[in-house]
Amino acid sequence: MTKIIQLVGALLGTLLGFALGLLILSKADTTIIEAPNRPAFLMAMVAATLLFGYLAIPYVTTRPARWAVDRLAQAGAGEFALGVAAIVIGLLVGVLAGLPLIPLGGWAGSVLPPLVAVLSALILLGATMYKSDMLLPAFAGILPGARRRGGFSQIVIDTSSVIDGRIVDVGRTGFIVGTLVVPRFVLDELQRIADSPDAIRRNRGRRGLEMLTALQKDSMTPVEVSEETYPEIGEVDAKLVAFARDHGAAILTNDFNLNRVAELQGIRVLNINELANAVKAVVHPGEEMTVRIIQEGKEPGQGVGYLDDGTMIVVEGGGKAMNQEVGVTVTRVLQTVAGRMIFAQPRDTSAAG
Repeated sequence: MTKIIQLVGALLGTLLGFALGLLILSKADTTIIEAPNRPAFLMAMVAATLLFGYLAIPYVTTRPARWAVDRLAQAGAGEFALGVAAIVIGLLVGVLAGLPLIPLGGWAGSVLPPLVAVLSALILLGATMYKSDMLLPAFAGILPGARRRGGFSQIVIDTSSVIDGRIVDVGRTGFIVGTLVVPRFVLDELQRIADSPDAIRRNRGRRGLEMLTALQKDSMTPVEVSEETYPEIGEVDAKLVAFARDHGAAILTNDFNLNRVAELQGIRVLNINELANAVKAVVHPGEEMTVRIIQEGKEPGQGVGYLDDGTMIVVEGGGKAMNQEVGVTVTRVLQTVAGRMIFAQPRDTSAAG
């Protein structure tokens, strides 16, 4: 097919060169191009345009078309709708631009108008797909699958959140809106960790690969693997930031340092630890509950228990009720960097005695 396109380009170049050469010769004075040299000039013009048409036509027809078709095949609903709209608009613009060429008559009046329409559609389609990340937010209200205001069409996952595993449970709930993207360099890092000679790192890497498989199988949110690798960037965290910046995506992580670096660069971060703290039960001073004391606290006489969501409860004077259910009253709630801590005292003072 490419050879046929190139032959068509050579034919068009030959005709264009011949017509252009005759036009130049008719306008040029014999003192500029002498009569004996005119056939040679015409042949040179035809040879140059023939060669140009043969070599250049794939770069303005088949290659842009193949690239655009590949992008459309991998595109989401929003990008596909944007591409179809670009083709329709490009054809309309091309038809309008080709109308003045019809009065030329002959092969020019028959071939050039549809050729201009097709080229216009291909050029507009290529430009639209190239700038789709910028155009999708602008048309978010009318394009299906486009990024909505306040949300993200893509959420890129880092290595720590995959190994952590809680993203699998979050994905099953359907609360994540958008597409979860796992870049190739994150997969490569998981593979390196899984192949580590250190047993702990090896187990972490294998757990991450298992969690990723579970996420692809069970998540209600679409999960995609991106082949972009950013070879010019060394650090995986820097690659994640570059990927998120280029695609207008958010980063899903529980890495504190990556969280800070991404936020400094204006990238939205979805932190799993912050989500876990946000969905824990809200407890207020004066509330009563029952807790099982399972260990001693740091201070003498303290007992420590945990709620079902993992929140630590420090019971003053509860150290002697080890491995017992104790009714307690909340005295204060302390929010720390590590999470929420609840302080309480037993309702039944005999439990503390």
